[in-house]
Amino acid sequence: MKKLKNNLSVKSPKKGLLITAILVAQLGFAQDTQEFKGTIGKTLADSKEYWPEPLTAPKGAPNVVWILLDDVGFGASSAFGGLINTPTFDNLANNGLRYTNFHTTAICAPTRAALLTGRNSGRVHVSGFSHTILSAGFPGWDGRIPSDKGTIAEILRANGYNTFAVGKYGVTPDEDASDAGPFDRWPTGKGFDHFYGFLGSQTDQYNPDLVEDQVHIKPDGRHLNELITDKAISYIQKQQKAAPGKPFFLYYAPGAVHAPHQVAEKWVEPYKGKFDEGWDVYREKVLANQKKLGIFPQNAGLPDRNALITEWKKLTPDQKKVYARFMEVYAGFLTYTDYEIGRVVNYLKESGQLDNTLIFVAIGDNGASKEGTLQGTINQSLFSQGKTDEENFQSNLNNIGEIGTAKGLNTNYPLGWAQATNAPFKNWKQDAHSEGGTRNPLIVFYPNGIKDKGGIRNQYSHVTDLLPTTLAITGIKAPEYIKGIKQDIIQGSSFQASLDNPKAESLHKVQYYYIFGNRAIYKDGWKASAAHLPDSFAVKKSLGSNEKPAPSNFDTDVWELYNLNEDFNERNNLAKKYPEKLAELQKLFDEQAKENNVYPLIDWQDVYNRRIHNTGADKGKTISDLIKQATKPGGSSN
Repeated sequence: MKKLKNNLSVKSPKKGLLITAILVAQLGFAQDTQEFKGTIGKTLADSKEYWPEPLTAPKGAPNVVWILLDDVGFGASSAFGGLINTPTFDNLANNGLRYTNFHTTAICAPTRAALLTGRNSGRVHVSGFSHTILSAGFPGWDGRIPSDKGTIAEILRANGYNTFAVGKYGVTPDEDASDAGPFDRWPTGKGFDHFYGFLGSQTDQYNPDLVEDQVHIKPDGRHLNELITDKAISYIQKQQKAAPGKPFFLYYAPGAVHAPHQVAEKWVEPYKGKFDEGWDVYREKVLANQKKLGIFPQNAGLPDRNALITEWKKLTPDQKKVYARFMEVYAGFLTYTDYEIGRVVNYLKESGQLDNTLIFVAIGDNGASKEGTLQGTINQSLFSQGKTDEENFQSNLNNIGEIGTAKGLNTNYPLGWAQATNAPFKNWKQDAHSEGGTRNPLIVFYPNGIKDKGGIRNQYSHVTDLLPTTLAITGIKAPEYIKGIKQDIIQGSSFQASLDNPKAESLHKVQYYYIFGNRAIYKDGWKASAAHLPDSFAVKKSLGSNEKPAPSNFDTDVWELYNLNEDFNERNNLAKKYPEKLAELQKLFDEQAKENNVYPLIDWQDVYNRRIHNTGADKGKTISDLIKQATKPGGSSN
């Protein structure tokens, strides 16, 4: 620091401003630029001190808790009609509001980047991921959130809040994720006073790649859910002891229920035999529950079973046994996660803070995961090569006792359960063209601010909306500058008005979606979408095989058109009936893609064939090598 100052001696006002800018950019802080309002005389006797007023939150501003789960379909939690018990979510929803038309980006890192900044994922450079293998050297793809796109934590901290994050972060570049940093894109560099969790996308729940603040630490063998909950409560306790009544922001983002599905058997035991009827019956029961709750209309139907999924009654007894076990474990994992979140809620209640706490619960950062493949996985890698479905199933049957245990380092349920837990929508995670990929339950709980307890809200909303809604409720304005850097526009829209008014107009009118080829555009209830071919299944199947998929051709992808106001789960394609409307929306997608740095379009063939970010130390490594490196448990880096 001393050397830097010496090398940047000030000789002019302009150069002084330049030095300030360099310090902000390189060292992550800005000099205090507040005007001095005292008096400076030759002596202390004829001088007057000046101290700026300390930062304080608006009077009565609530605590804020954002809870973001991972890989949960719309029809999983009992709070939204699912068959998996989530009593904490049920209680929050019954005493708050259920939002049925809330959307994510269809995959985790883009959702998290958009959530934290209130801006579209491409605009904040995370159209893909911050992992080397899933990022590219273009403005929308490099995985590095710019400083002019400040986070909710930076905004709230600058307005008198303490800020804490626990669990999964997911938007720190791999190259920066060692103990050597740089740390400006770690959570503590993006506005959080403290962070405890993991920086990557996936980690072992019992041996996580654990970080506290700016250093990797050794886990103690307890489940990650327990660890992050203990730490969250500890942060709040210490803060309230030091500054009673000072509001806090807690970002609670467990690795659950992303793979690996690992949970103590006591949470699985209550689900033994509960899913023996299979995934087809599960979907029917969930839709019936959703109608009873009033979430969806009484005339709603289910989309057809996906052609990839076998009808449950046609499966062999061994298949039913293995597949049901996968689902029992997943259900136990979700119920356990709900329990740990309940510990935080109960602490706030017991300490008298709950009534003035605003809680958002996003039940999933995308739809249910298709990454368990048709057979489910225990230790098979997402990018594994060379084994047939039959071989993978036999391996799962032989190792059925490892499902849910610490030995299962990539446990994930089979595709049939992804479709089931996404009821009543079609498709799943990664499918940005489909509501099944992008539509997740949202609960808003705020005792001091919600009168219509148990109410249902159907307004269209998007993950970018949580930041402006939080600012509106807390009475905080989006800053023009953060750390001396002028801020870009916030693209999300506040839905604060809907807290009191179930018929409030949605202010979010237009939204694009893009995940590795799959894409869509929404405007005022209409949606145009295109599934991209070859999809990730076809590309993955080609690895190590002589059967290579046809080259990507975005121009031949088939676009569909839906009126979501009348057809919420996309069962009636109107593309042929309204070609002019389709063309209008396709043009709008192009405009949005240009505005939000989506171009160039990058797909799974580009990823699997190492056409992007194939430089430096990782040059020449296979996709399998890099995914193992990115998800290794208990490592010192990602």
